[in-house]
Amino acid sequence: MSPENSPDHPLGSVAPESPVAPAPENPWVAAPIESGLGETVASNGLSGNGVAAEHAPAETAPAATGVPIEGAMARNTLSEWVITILLLLFLTTFLVQAFVIPTGSMEDTLLIGDHLLVDKLAFAPGGPVSKYILPYLDVKRGDIIVFRYPTDIQQTFVKRCMGVPGDRIHIVNKQVYINDKPLVEPYKVNKTDYIDSYRDNFPGEPNVTLERGAVEMLEHNVENGEVVVPPNSYFAMGDNRDSSWDSRYWGFVPRQNIIGKPLIIYWSYDRPSDQLNSNSVTFPQMLDLAEHFFSKTRWRRAFMLIHGYPVQ
Repeated sequence: MSPENSPDHPLGSVAPESPVAPAPENPWVAAPIESGLGETVASNGLSGNGVAAEHAPAETAPAATGVPIEGAMARNTLSEWVITILLLLFLTTFLVQAFVIPTGSMEDTLLIGDHLLVDKLAFAPGGPVSKYILPYLDVKRGDIIVFRYPTDIQQTFVKRCMGVPGDRIHIVNKQVYINDKPLVEPYKVNKTDYIDSYRDNFPGEPNVTLERGAVEMLEHNVENGEVVVPPNSYFAMGDNRDSSWDSRYWGFVPRQNIIGKPLIIYWSYDRPSDQLNSNSVTFPQMLDLAEHFFSKTRWRRAFMLIHGYPVQ
């Protein structure tokens, strides 16, 4: 301990110089040695107060100065949160993303209230090098795809891909034909008994107002009573064939609009469509969830894997 910081001299004071002790006259008595605590150590190994020298209190080192422990812990916690957020942003941007099914157009494959994890890497356009390394896939007939609605890219749709570039598609009395072959579709449901002149016999004379993409499709992509899928485009329909707003009404899905394919249902909750179409969470929704979480959760659908069907 320096004289400036010793207990006998407050911080900022200067200690006076100590006089030099004269040499002892008796050769058998050791000269007193100044300890850090102002005590003398006798020749018998005992300090002036009778405490053994090796057990005498050691000089306490001054406390290290620097960042307080609390500040360092807070900084480490902040760093961990920043890294976690960056990883989540990376995952949701490039790998997987959560979606919820708001309508019944894909029943009974996907139900209203199914919460999905979507693989965004599978159908991503490959780069010059990454296409040889990463497991990119081509969109095939029968794949379930998640894509941006061509009419309004702010909306996200989930449908089944029914036609790839070059395919010729038509429907006769609810039966779908691809390249002149009738499809066997075990996933499809028809929940109405009547035949609609446009929906169930496609392409034909529209009996509803169509989106611009569908109008252009009927004008430029119909040959011999069949819709021909153009390059970099796909024809998509819902499995609930009688209640699906799909390519029959708004046209083709551009390749660049495809986000990915659903992987798994991580949670399924029985909730009406009007609550799922809104991005905000209301108090009645929170109350409903608190009261009916166990009874309205479809436990059998939890962690159900989602697969396409090889349409030939």
